Amino acid sequence: MEEEQMPQEQMPQGQKSSKGPMKPALVAICVICGTIMFLGFWYILFSQFFGNLFGVMNSVNTQAYNEVTIQGDKIDVFYVEGTIASDSATYAHSWTLNQIDELMENENNKGILLYINSPGGGIYESDELYLKLQEYKKETGRPVYAYMAQTAASGGLYIAMAADKIYANRMTMTGSIGVIMSSVDTTGLQELIGIKEENITSGPNKAMGNPLTEEQRAILQSLVDESYDIFVDIIAENRKLDKAKVLEIADGRVYSAYQAKELGLIDEVGSCEEALQNLVDTYKLKECTIYHQSQPKTMLEELLSSVETRVDGAEAMKNFAAINEYIEAKKTPKLMYYMGK
Repeated sequence: MEEEQMPQEQMPQGQKSSKGPMKPALVAICVICGTIMFLGFWYILFSQFFGNLFGVMNSVNTQAYNEVTIQGDKIDVFYVEGTIASDSATYAHSWTLNQIDELMENENNKGILLYINSPGGGIYESDELYLKLQEYKKETGRPVYAYMAQTAASGGLYIAMAADKIYANRMTMTGSIGVIMSSVDTTGLQELIGIKEENITSGPNKAMGNPLTEEQRAILQSLVDESYDIFVDIIAENRKLDKAKVLEIADGRVYSAYQAKELGLIDEVGSCEEALQNLVDTYKLKECTIYHQSQPKTMLEELLSSVETRVDGAEAMKNFAAINEYIEAKKTPKLMYYMGK
């Protein structure tokens, strides 16, 4: 009598199944496929980000800006917006100076218009741009006009002094003639939380501030006064005003466009288009091209514009610029032609 075969699923424990183990080749195929899928996923992800990153780096380092051939006369418009500083998020200082140098050698260029929307900035950068514009005028004999947008205060007014003619929008806020140096005294907070700062210096005034002694305050005040005198002299010289008159109005207050015109700080209240038209007509330029100089984007701007995010790019850059402006304004004491807060 033949023994009845037990179904495989009911075989006693320890008895081998008739089905053999998974073949090594099949295991290898599964591992390879899984690896390919895993690597493929990360390749797509990283190429999306790093591809843009390296592309941005390449464009920033090698791309030549403003490679546009313009036939005939042209007026170049430069935008000075935000804080006038070397590390500003909205204004490229070194690039602007270099572009003005290039225009000195460009025979097609017949003038510069400064579009200013700035509360000011560092005394060094403001003066450097002012002197560069004066050099441009001296070397080429070509005019510089300035147009003041929403704000052209302190350092913004300072650089406008290099212009042969200054226009301002009727809603412009300007003035704020003066110098500011800010610092933060944290001694009260340090005492509260038990922190004591120790400085080993070569002299009593090497580590100034926190808090300032009367002697140190006098030292810093002398620096502020010196920069202030330079500002006043530049206004008096370029606007053909008596220095005593400038001193009367240079107490740091802001002025409207009409007040500034009455005081002799600007020439006309009007639009940017009117300023450009006056420049063309006054210097008899024919078939003139208005060329808007586009400063290079920062790497962060490039990344935010090239990588998809859930945050609106324009809004993100606006918020970033506001935060950066605040950080710049709160750095270690620095002489500033800057509108006070």
